[in-house]
Amino acid sequence: MKLTKTASAPDTDSDTPIGVGKPYPQGATWDGEGTNFALFSEGSEQVELCLFDSPDATKESRRIRLRERTHGVWHGRLSDVGPGQLYGYRVHGRYEPREGLRFNPNKLLLDPYAKAIGRLTRWDDSLFGYKVGDPEGDLSFDERDSAPFAPLGVVVDPSFDWSDEQRPAHEWHQTVIYEAHVKGLTKLHPDVPPDLGGTYAGMACPPIIEHLQKLGITAIELMPIHHFPQDRHLLEKGLRNYWGYNTLGFFAPEPEYAEQRERPRDVVAEFKQMVKALHNAGIEVILDVVYNHTAEGNQMGPTLSFRGIDNLAYYRTVAEDKRYYMDFTGCGNTLNLVHPHSLRVVMDSLRYWVTEMHIDGFRFDLASALARELHDVDRLGAFFDVIYQDPMLSGVKLIAEPWDLGMGGYQVGNFPINWTEWNGKYRDTVRRYWKGDMGVHADIAWRLGGSADLYESSSRRPSASINFVTAHDGFTLHDLVSYNGKHNEANGENNNDGANDNESWNCGSEGPTDDAEIMELRERQKRNFLCTLFLSQGVPMLVSGDEISRSQSGNNNGYCQDSELTWLHWDLDEARRKLLDFTRRLVALRREHPNFHRHSYAENEPEAGAAAESIEWFRADGVKMKRSDWEQGGWMRTLGMFLHGDAPEIRNGGGETVRDDTFLMLLNSHHEPVEFRTPKRVRSGKWIVVLDTARPDLEDGKEEIGKGQPVKMESRSLVLLRHAHR
Repeated sequence: MKLTKTASAPDTDSDTPIGVGKPYPQGATWDGEGTNFALFSEGSEQVELCLFDSPDATKESRRIRLRERTHGVWHGRLSDVGPGQLYGYRVHGRYEPREGLRFNPNKLLLDPYAKAIGRLTRWDDSLFGYKVGDPEGDLSFDERDSAPFAPLGVVVDPSFDWSDEQRPAHEWHQTVIYEAHVKGLTKLHPDVPPDLGGTYAGMACPPIIEHLQKLGITAIELMPIHHFPQDRHLLEKGLRNYWGYNTLGFFAPEPEYAEQRERPRDVVAEFKQMVKALHNAGIEVILDVVYNHTAEGNQMGPTLSFRGIDNLAYYRTVAEDKRYYMDFTGCGNTLNLVHPHSLRVVMDSLRYWVTEMHIDGFRFDLASALARELHDVDRLGAFFDVIYQDPMLSGVKLIAEPWDLGMGGYQVGNFPINWTEWNGKYRDTVRRYWKGDMGVHADIAWRLGGSADLYESSSRRPSASINFVTAHDGFTLHDLVSYNGKHNEANGENNNDGANDNESWNCGSEGPTDDAEIMELRERQKRNFLCTLFLSQGVPMLVSGDEISRSQSGNNNGYCQDSELTWLHWDLDEARRKLLDFTRRLVALRREHPNFHRHSYAENEPEAGAAAESIEWFRADGVKMKRSDWEQGGWMRTLGMFLHGDAPEIRNGGGETVRDDTFLMLLNSHHEPVEFRTPKRVRSGKWIVVLDTARPDLEDGKEEIGKGQPVKMESRSLVLLRHAHR
């Protein structure tokens, strides 16, 4: 279908004086005197810049044809346009869905490079490029004008005073990550002003920063803050997209998280102020980013931006019928990073957030989808090659969610050398172990030691493993020990959504209970999980709220619950306050003792005077584990981890080898108490009991155990012993 008809709007303003402009940087760039506009669309025939006077305008006040085109980029400069100007584009070309062409100038399009959002999407059928409900489906062509409803970009003034910022730079092996949601963390905090709750400004408030500092957090990983529209189908059910994994603007902060959301020019400044405040508190900022797909969905989705600008350049389409999209994400489409321009958009976005917004790192959602050259995951794909050689990006913190939903997408352990990974094997093993499963003693040893089986052969360090027991997706820590099954009825999908296999255990009763014995066991299990997390080699990630027993009432898929179900409640009873104190104690212990965050794996040839093995494993009878124990001891539920304090892998922040205390960590996941005999591995002196998850109030140093003597362990408990370096 050759497009001939345009939308009902002002004619192209041929009298507007427009300069040639430049093709780069793309987007709307104000230079102090005027604004340069640049939009990539290599398959189009014509591009029109549309200017709006207000967010309530139903049509553009000026429509200006961009006449210059360089290497597929349409561009021009307007000397009378500055910060605050709302804008969008209309793109002309062929509409042939079976060929992957979906140009429709009746649809106003958001600039992929928009630095701020001037108006949010207002759902209407006119936002779709085809006639909704037409028997032809998306093959039909819709002539309705979407201008009254489409999202708008806004020209911004990038200036900001960073002069007194103190930007931290924590080494990976000294990093402690806190995964958090801007709104969820701050909305209900009693000491955050109500008008700041749920905002970037709220994140920068002293009560929030003080909480993070007292926890010992070094980096906060923010769930998606790139602009995302609310899903139409969720709004129609009275729900909202809470998580935000549905990006439409890779350069724009989500305005709904801003105190000044009605003033787009101030949203960017508010975000920067939050980053600055966190940095000055010694906390790095990592963004959870979604570059694998966009909010436009599959072939039946709306035409809001990328699809109408250049569908084939931005999306992976099915070769046999380009009407359809290749979907490795489960969200309807996959960004086409095989195309050089789409790759450039991602790289420009990453560089923008590092240079302009001072972001310290990124966690890449469904990162395997980014590595697919054709169908297979290619760890040396163009995306990784470009990042590896980029002097600006190769030095920031890079975290992969190492899986997607396509065949061969599970790639834990296979990402390049400068990447870290969410270690899903760590999560699953630790959950199975404390649930009491047999046959996981060898696997839990690998995870406690930093997952060398996954990372050492590729010359990576223990910090390549981002260790986590819970994440935003799945049960909270409290629910992990309180529910055997998911309870997602509130999501409106008949409890069919969310994972069915959670490796959870309710400790004897489903959900809330008044049974004192079960309640005590649940608290002990929480402490077991937290101790394992913070005493394992690798980088621990704590999910916001787990330190205060946040519950979602058994909902393991809170993506659509923007409510008190998912927000943190700060009214702490005695049990919740004790867990918070215990968590703070654990993080402090990890920080003070580099033996728990070693720089590297054990060296093949220990330095003179160092222990023959820097980590050793013992049975409950005090005998060192033998090969037969690992291979045939499937019945074992107890294990001792001996960490030598003079191992060469123990280093300070400057990379220098240091000496630390020696530790013995004893784990008992059996449902009965055991006696664990301490090995006669130290030369002299006694073991000091640092902590016992069955006795959370026991103070460090109040109890001693002689070498070779038994330690009485409660069922399902962890005991940590310390032998001071002499």
